[in-house]
Amino acid sequence: MATAVIPGNSPDVRVWLNGRIVDADGARLPHLTHSFHYGLAAFEGIRAYQVAPGQGAVFRLREHCRRLVDSAHIATLDIGLEYSVDDLAAACVAALQANNLAEGYLRPVIYIADGAMGIGASGNPIHVLIAAWKWGAYLGEEGLRNGIRAKISAFQRPGHATVMSKAKITGHYVNSILAKREALACGADEAILLNEQGYVTEASGENIFMVQNGVLITPPLGMNILGGITRATILQMARDLGMPAEERLFARDELYCADEVFLTGTAAEVTPVRVVDGRKIGVGFRGPITERLQSAYFDVVKGRNAKYGDWLTKFSITQAASIFS
Repeated sequence: MATAVIPGNSPDVRVWLNGRIVDADGARLPHLTHSFHYGLAAFEGIRAYQVAPGQGAVFRLREHCRRLVDSAHIATLDIGLEYSVDDLAAACVAALQANNLAEGYLRPVIYIADGAMGIGASGNPIHVLIAAWKWGAYLGEEGLRNGIRAKISAFQRPGHATVMSKAKITGHYVNSILAKREALACGADEAILLNEQGYVTEASGENIFMVQNGVLITPPLGMNILGGITRATILQMARDLGMPAEERLFARDELYCADEVFLTGTAAEVTPVRVVDGRKIGVGFRGPITERLQSAYFDVVKGRNAKYGDWLTKFSITQAASIFS
């Protein structure tokens, strides 16, 4: 499985922090940073892909920044937030350029800084940090080609009355981390979480799709899942390709009997699932519909399909010097 290797506090690593590019050492958080202790921060995962020598393109950058701002609003982190969607989008590009990355992964975080240590801490300042690094296939190149093994987790996806599922909040991921660790300990690559009624929701950090008799099926947005940007992308592209697609509830037994299963997410991209709970899915490797959608997705994000050109924010890494002028 691919692991992000981040070059720590190397003098070559730069971070966007509250409107300035600083070196990694200058981005260290004070030990009493409120969000570090209590888990209330909004964040995003965004990818850029190299589309030409010296040129990158960030995929659906505005949609990610819009969701980041919406998450901050849901989490009451927008009080005192000084940056607009456009500001954050420009900052993401600046973080890539500052690290000379035409292709890479972005992690913007809106968090509560140090100050009061009580739970409320409503007077603490709100800070924004954007890190960028090179990251390959989240679930491995082999997983992209041939599929991964998944396990239905003993941990449930928290319900609507427990968490605000449409916000991407750091503390929400504790349950997902436990589910992922459980899956890895059992020899699987990824966890799939059910809700309290036993319906399939999503994986630890990805949305989920299955294919039955040529129909693409995914859980509906009305249930307790994150509104994935890659999920929305795949649904739109599938419909544009003439593939029937449904958003509906289904339980684990339907998943076991699916012809194909795959996961979607900015980090995971489009990753097939070949086994769930020891049961072979379909033919036991990447199916034809998954392969077609995966290929179409990579054509889009790598700038090879002009039809979806509006989803790409292109930039040049040769412009990085202007950041420091």
